[in-house]
Amino acid sequence: MRMKSVGIIGGIGPESTVEYYRSVIASYQQQNRDGSYPSILINSIDLNRMIHLVESNDLEGVIEYVVGEVEKLARAGADFGALSSNTPHIVFEEISRQVPIPLISIVETTCEAAKALGLKRVGLFGTRFTMQGLFYPQVFSRAGISVAVPDEDEQTFIHKHYMSELVKGIFLPKTRERLLEIAHRLKEREHIEALILGGTELPLILRDVTDSDVRFLDTTQIHVSAIVAQLLS
Repeated sequence: MRMKSVGIIGGIGPESTVEYYRSVIASYQQQNRDGSYPSILINSIDLNRMIHLVESNDLEGVIEYVVGEVEKLARAGADFGALSSNTPHIVFEEISRQVPIPLISIVETTCEAAKALGLKRVGLFGTRFTMQGLFYPQVFSRAGISVAVPDEDEQTFIHKHYMSELVKGIFLPKTRERLLEIAHRLKEREHIEALILGGTELPLILRDVTDSDVRFLDTTQIHVSAIVAQLLS
């Protein structure tokens, strides 16, 4: 039987793309003990161009850009694809309708994970575009799960440090401490049962936290699990 190939849109940002690559291989080999490696195609696109399109609210431009890049993966032989970033999921449904291969949604897979845990109210961290967007609440509401976000000042802090530090691979202890403070306040204020790390760089700074009473939903690892399941199906 021919091995399936996954096509990953990466580069938004590079650090999380590396994490996807490593995690897909590790998870695949853990579940498939024959010593083989998964077939992964990565198209690393321009982070600055994507940010400019989103900040300009040029959603048609985002769709056109990502569709074109997914088409490259399809021509290279990808059987299915994934966007290794939460922010482009603002227009995931539109992109999915226009590309020639199926895409696995990070939002849908995270929703399935939350539903499996029996959660009813979750918090959301991410870029400003993710926290203020409707794509997480819309998907989660269909599963009977409500989504709470930090207040405006907290969102400003998260977005600023996400874009100036995390996407560049800079992970500072003081930023981690502040993120945890915001997470705890969100839990107290909004009574969330878990916090979605809705930016694929966020797990890189928070994954090793062991003394927090906030449960994290690591969207990168949830997404990777769905990708590997499809590779092995």
